[in-house]
Amino acid sequence: MPRPQSVSDDELFHRLAEVFRVAGFEGASLGALAEGAGLQRASLYHRFPGGKVQMAEAVMEWAKGVFTNALEPMTDDPDVTVGVVESARRLSAIYADGLLPCMLDTLSLSGAPESIRAIAAELTAGWIDAMAAAAERGGATAADARVAAEEAFVRVEGSLVLARLRDDPTAFRRAIAELPQMLLGGRAHPFA
Repeated sequence: MPRPQSVSDDELFHRLAEVFRVAGFEGASLGALAEGAGLQRASLYHRFPGGKVQMAEAVMEWAKGVFTNALEPMTDDPDVTVGVVESARRLSAIYADGLLPCMLDTLSLSGAPESIRAIAAELTAGWIDAMAAAAERGGATAADARVAAEEAFVRVEGSLVLARLRDDPTAFRRAIAELPQMLLGGRAHPFA
């Protein structure tokens, strides 16, 4: 009978994500990943025989699910404004209100395998598509909705870079608070 896992997959991916967020792909040593996961290297290799690349791919796939959940209200809530506000709240939680760096940024820096960059690109496209769909539901033309979504993405992601460099999440918090306005214009009420 196999031994039960000492760390659930969700918890493991969360812990590994924290290491990759801070160190990126190149900087995340197997020792740091094992320590961050709270597992021995042998246990990590047992779960990820493909090593660090497989770990990073699994973490990015897990992150896609986390983002899908965060963006769901934006696309599914009957009241688009309520949905965008809830998605903004969930995005803020993913980044601990701007205190955590973005894996899309740090994990896809130079040195990351193409497979990881491809998953990051897919996640980014899904995020932008969800915001564009919300903006279109809010009354924007398809072209204007796409521009608003891309601008909002750049603003949120850029504010995370700024937060990391300055050790100050103020710009991120402002971007998240203004996300409904960026996507919905006059229909939006501020993020609370």
